[in-house]
Amino acid sequence: MMKKQTIFLVALITVLIVSCATKKNSDSDKLYSTNWELEYITGPRIAFKGLYPDRIPKITFDKTTNRVTGNNSCNSYSANYILKEDSIFFGEPGPTTLMFCGQGETVFMNMINKINKYSFDQEGRLILMYNDITMMRFKKTDN
Repeated sequence: MMKKQTIFLVALITVLIVSCATKKNSDSDKLYSTNWELEYITGPRIAFKGLYPDRIPKITFDKTTNRVTGNNSCNSYSANYILKEDSIFFGEPGPTTLMFCGQGETVFMNMINKINKYSFDQEGRLILMYNDITMMRFKKTDN
């Protein structure tokens, strides 16, 4: 009787571990095959539309190269990233175009360097966090 309970318990724990690991992998898969458009950024006293009056920052994740590309409202950028479970770290951005378009791009680039976690909300939006504090939120976009 005790042996059957032990086997059942081990099997149950194994199923739970595998299902949790599968969830994490499927969560990270949501990053890919879409473009993400910024809809919220914490910190600045300037209204969102004031920071990004002409062009809203976007980010795209490439699973094969472990690079992100996008625009920071003004200039294009690319950087390496590292994923580990729900942690994410962005490297220093590579070559960018060199236009100056106001404060929004500086706010965006400073914020992305602080990010160390990610998740998705119930609507499927990408949440980038510093520890457990939401710093940036992105929605899926077609372009």
